[in-house]
Amino acid sequence: MKQEKVTKFIKTEDADRKWYVVDAKDKILGRLASEIAKILRGKHKPIFTPNMDTGDFVIVINADKIRMTGKREEQKTYFHHTQYPGGGKEISFAEMMQKHPERVIEHAVWGMLPKNRLGRKLIKKLKVYAGENHPHSAQKPETLSL
Repeated sequence: MKQEKVTKFIKTEDADRKWYVVDAKDKILGRLASEIAKILRGKHKPIFTPNMDTGDFVIVINADKIRMTGKREEQKTYFHHTQYPGGGKEISFAEMMQKHPERVIEHAVWGMLPKNRLGRKLIKKLKVYAGENHPHSAQKPETLSL
């Protein structure tokens, strides 16, 4: 008798979700962001399905102590447009680190996620904090060393 090979698709609610804490102190931004994106997407699990949300939650602490290699800290800029004529705004990496250090990691991780409704759902599972403390201790997050 011939045995059929069947691909198993799991439901989103059947995915076992874990919470991880990542300390960004003295980590390289791009390398850290790619690992975080992999965990958010669920690619580290054997049940990974490209069109499903099978990933875990990630809490990043010490976002204000992240590094970049080479001259990137002086050269990197972030651009956004206000949607008004002539409303293009550019902000340097150093200025962004002073004002909103969390957005640096969020921006880097968002660049590595799919740009569709799945990606918008996945980015909500990323929690970034500038200091040591976070309000998610009730979820009992595991420490993740990257």
